[in-house]
Amino acid sequence: MEAFLADIEKRAYHMAAFATGSHADALDLLQDSMIKLVTHYQEKPSNEWKPLFYRILQNKIRDWHRHQKVKNLVFFWKPAQQDDEIDDWPPATAKNSDLTPESALANNQQHAAILQYLKQLSDKQQQCFLLRSWEGLSVAETAQVMECSQGSVKTHHSRAVAKMRQLMEADDDFKS
Repeated sequence: MEAFLADIEKRAYHMAAFATGSHADALDLLQDSMIKLVTHYQEKPSNEWKPLFYRILQNKIRDWHRHQKVKNLVFFWKPAQQDDEIDDWPPATAKNSDLTPESALANNQQHAAILQYLKQLSDKQQQCFLLRSWEGLSVAETAQVMECSQGSVKTHHSRAVAKMRQLMEADDDFKS
């Protein structure tokens, strides 16, 4: 269980950070999801942990959004604050010491552009895209996590991919 949690921690954090726009809230959601998985589902077979974990995380994110709606209605005069710390995505993969400064700059610019593209997706498209394309969950697993039909997953993912492609094609900086 410990190895599983260590393996998904960063990706799950970034998924929560996209959904909340807040470093602190993302950490809280991640921690709560991990605790719930360990306390309630540790005895399940390890091949079931990934879909279970992401379903727990999605439910926590949904609850967070509901809470934010109520909070925004009650405290409508206070502007929402966003953490800038989630702008580190996508996380650096293996560092390549052979990169020239120019190619490193181009990679950083592309990563920043991808982050902006992801932020332009709807919440459901964003989560579906991350679960399918980033986490590699199947359509059935994603549907289970998102608590929707497989057809909805296919629709959300297709629209997310199309929107990302459209944004990338329209961005001259991304092409270079």
